[in-house]
Amino acid sequence: VQLQASGGGLVQAGGSLRLSCAASGRSLSSFIIGWFRQAPGKEREFVAGIGWNVSPPMYADSVKGRFVLSRDNAERTVALQMNSLKPEDTAVYYCAARLFGPVRRNSEDYVYWGQGTLVTVSS
Repeated sequence: VQLQASGGGLVQAGGSLRLSCAASGRSLSSFIIGWFRQAPGKEREFVAGIGWNVSPPMYADSVKGRFVLSRDNAERTVALQMNSLKPEDTAVYYCAARLFGPVRRNSEDYVYWGQGTLVTVSS
């Protein structure tokens, strides 16, 4: 499965961006999707994840209340709406997928990865 993350860019603090994750030629509806980010000099960290059941999305404490993760089944994508962005949100954002089990916060639990999209938040 080839994942494609898009929607990154440069935004001022307090602004919003919408990231999208799609798979080439197929729907993401059967995958558990996680978003991760990696800032320069830091380890990759979990941002948010969504399963394929009715459970609500899971968020890192650092983004809870500001980011919203959702599935767009019509577009066959998973979107990460990022609001009230802060300079510390600056990172390369990756979407990842796994087929079984619940949402996991550990990046090693995901099999498929996209190439990443850069988000830069200026102060």
